[in-house]
Formats: sequence, C-alpha cells, structure tokens
Amino acid sequence: MSQPHDETTGAETATTEQAAALADGLPAAPAGETSTEVSFHRVCRSGQVPEGYVRRFYVDELECAIARLNGKAYATSNYCTHLDCLLSSGKLVDDGVLCSCHGSVFDLESGEPVYPPATEPIAVYPVREEEGEVFVGISEADVVHGGPKRRKLRRD
Repeated sequence: MSQPHDETTGAETATTEQAAALADGLPAAPAGETSTEVSFHRVCRSGQVPEGYVRRFYVDELECAIARLNGKAYATSNYCTHLDCLLSSGKLVDDGVLCSCHGSVFDLESGEPVYPPATEPIAVYPVREEEGEVFVGISEADVVHGGPKRRKLRRD
C-alpha cells in the first residue's frame, strides 16, 4: 500500500492519523487500517463499581466488564473465551474474575486464564480513575476486534 503523495513536491505525505501518531512518538497505523492508538473514555462513576464486584459497561461500542479488586479498577472483555458467557454475570475471586458458566478464572492484570476450561486469554484494557470517575483506554482496533463473539443460532 503506497503513501499519499504531495503532487507539488513528489514527497510522500502521512495521513492526519499517521502524523498525529508520529508526533506522539507512537507507531502509526498504515493508511486504511484501524488505529491502535489508545484514547481514554469516561465509563462510569467510581462508586458504580464497588469493591468485589464486576459490572457490564460500554466503552464507545465495546462491551466491557469493569471490576474492582483490592481497591483497584480493572477493565476486560466481557466475554469468556471458552464459550462466550458474560463475565459480568460472574464474580470476583482472589485470583481474578470467575466465569459463571463453567468456572474459568481470568487474571485481571494480564487476561490469562488461571483455571480451565478456558485456554485463551481475554482482552484487558488500561484504566484510570480521576476525580471519582473511571476512564477506560481503548483503540479503534479494540472496537473492531473486541465486540461480542456470541455464537449465532442457525436458522436452517
């Protein structure tokens, strides 16, 4: 894929998105591809996710599970990688978030499965808390690739 050209000089030019990423010292997404640059979005008030609870929220169009364990807020994909059950329907345990369907547990920091049957990690997202508000960092690529993975019923 070629870069846009400046017809007056013949030099390659960056798209606005690429220029902004380069100015921030971040790798730019090639033109036409989804950006991996993270931006933070206000999701909820801190009090909406009390200690020991996991709740479902949307960050832009991305469905997330927001949890608070040992005073720290975490954001993950809301879908278990075993059979796509909702993690926000589960509960928090010492090791992470427990899926209510089959008992898989995922580490809240890394997303790695701690207990089977899940073998694939869940997505994790950076979280900031400021002035009693929870902000979650996502990229355009997260929205594109992190949506619901629920199986569709066949209509034969």
